[in-house]
Amino acid sequence: MPDDLIRRLLHGERVPLARAISAVENEAPDAVAILNACYEKSGRAFRLGVTGPPGAGKSTLVARLAQEYRRRGETVAVVAVDPTSPFTGGALLGDRVRMSDLAGDPGVFIRSMATRGSQGGLAVHTAQACDVLDAAGFSRVLIETVGVGQSELEVAQTADSTCVVLVPESGDGVQAMKAGLMEIGDLFVINKSDREGAERAAFAVRSALELRPPSPDGWTPPVLLTVAPEGKGVSEVVERFEAHFEQLKSHGSLAGRRRRSVEQRMRDLLRAQLWDVFMERVPVRVWEDSVQTLVEHRLSPHEAAERLRRLVGAP
Repeated sequence: MPDDLIRRLLHGERVPLARAISAVENEAPDAVAILNACYEKSGRAFRLGVTGPPGAGKSTLVARLAQEYRRRGETVAVVAVDPTSPFTGGALLGDRVRMSDLAGDPGVFIRSMATRGSQGGLAVHTAQACDVLDAAGFSRVLIETVGVGQSELEVAQTADSTCVVLVPESGDGVQAMKAGLMEIGDLFVINKSDREGAERAAFAVRSALELRPPSPDGWTPPVLLTVAPEGKGVSEVVERFEAHFEQLKSHGSLAGRRRRSVEQRMRDLLRAQLWDVFMERVPVRVWEDSVQTLVEHRLSPHEAAERLRRLVGAP
């Protein structure tokens, strides 16, 4: 079954592709075989991250970006990382509801993924889903995050190029915005720019960007204005995304970004695997007793961790 499914998804068939991503997301027995086969065929797609605070209009902008890329002859996959449903553990927001204008286009594939309880950001398996979509032949993969917590940093590690979406009301608070969000953006978009204060917000972002150290590849992040529902400014965002992609390739920075990304993924996988091994070796009663020592302040977290480490024979 995995061989047939892999063969069909590599030819771009939609049902096998959807099943493969579900297997990856749910860590099904066939997931590793699927990922191994797809990783070998991946690395061709341009992965674009779209992040920013909730309510900035990211979903609408992503839909318009996908439409613009389709007009340019590109095939597009969208991975929308959604809040987790407290009842099912699945993605709370349906992909067809959010991006219904794209439904039925054979050159577009949309997938919602749940953050599965993470305080924000990318689901654990989002990068792996991107590998599957990449191997299936999509030339552009758009990754949209919920825009809270750690997600902005996670999307920067997964994407080749990252767009931070803000709104005019962000202008007054941009100086107070956490540094991480300002540091990861390769493009900045003031969406809903038909509202009052758009130019002021753009000026504030440009001023904040002047404090950033120069990029080693010479790229200066542009600050663009869009009105996503009307499609205004969307083509310019695509142009700048593509310009950044070309600059990364010409300066050799793309290879460096991708190396750091896969290195981080390997670290994350090893941490998860080693944690599973550790928990298999620690009896539940011992774990609960250790937690209780912390609750009662009889041991510090470092002391409790050291005791557990010695118990499993770890150095």
